[in-house]
Amino acid sequence: MAAANHRELLRVEDLRKHFRVSKVGGWGSSQLRALDGVSFTLDGGETLGLVGESGCGKSTLGRTILGLHDATSGQVLLKGENLLTTRIGRKRQHRRDMQVVFQDPYASLDPRMTIFEIIAEPLRINGVFDRERVMEMLACVGLRPDSAIRRPAEFSGGQRQRIAIARALALDPALVVLDEAVSALDVSIQAQIVNLLKSLQRERGLAYLFIAHDLSVVRHISHRVAVMYLGKIVETGTRDQVFGTALHPYTQALLSAVPVPDPARRGREHRIVLKGDLPNPLEPPSGCSFRTRCFKAREICTRVEPPLADDAGIGHLAACHFSAPLAAPTDKPFVY
Repeated sequence: MAAANHRELLRVEDLRKHFRVSKVGGWGSSQLRALDGVSFTLDGGETLGLVGESGCGKSTLGRTILGLHDATSGQVLLKGENLLTTRIGRKRQHRRDMQVVFQDPYASLDPRMTIFEIIAEPLRINGVFDRERVMEMLACVGLRPDSAIRRPAEFSGGQRQRIAIARALALDPALVVLDEAVSALDVSIQAQIVNLLKSLQRERGLAYLFIAHDLSVVRHISHRVAVMYLGKIVETGTRDQVFGTALHPYTQALLSAVPVPDPARRGREHRIVLKGDLPNPLEPPSGCSFRTRCFKAREICTRVEPPLADDAGIGHLAACHFSAPLAAPTDKPFVY
């Protein structure tokens, strides 16, 4: 396939997903705002890394885009067509254009089926079964032809994830959602899978929504990065912008927690240790959702929610009243 032309493939506008959660020990229910006004774009052939702590809404965002969750409101436009309002007859084509690779390679493959049947299943469902296509997919993810007659239990975790990738690519999609696709693998296997994904992207012009919590992996594979906190994107920009001059204090805290492999540098890094965990999403803080853990919080943060804005006009957006890069590194950690 020809290389991607980098035209806009996916546009998400003000996407919201709310769940009703029953109250414990009482009547009624509360509203959990898993996604609370998420907006971003993704070009063909591009990788957007989506990062944040567990419970921030990353996986919910991926599943809502794919249609596995019904959106509460907003728009998801694929190639200019709103997936949330399109007629049923068009949805099958859209589902062919979007595929997913899940986190657990041991649970995402049917243990009763052979590898050939697993990869062939989406082709059969869509009426385009081709034996040669199945064998082509095995080869493109680096598996031997005799793998086709074996079952998932005979493969390692890394090999199973290769099978899951082959299944996702069988219908030649434009977008693949990778939901923590390498987090369950050993570090050396992670590198192999990430390099495979990059190679397939170059060859096939794929766009990736890469959901992860490992910032080192995200930095290696992503072109742009979006940081989520309590159902909202709080910072987004190119990989170099976010990793080089992070503006939001939450992003700065995440980056400061990345292990430093060089012992000579250890202790000279600008480390930020945040207090506490994510606030209860059923009762989020007023104003800025991060203010209860933020070392820059002021009185205005309790009253006014900061917009996701590009103050410098360079495509680097942050949702903070006091967005700015960190000062010079210090030998002592900041504890808040």
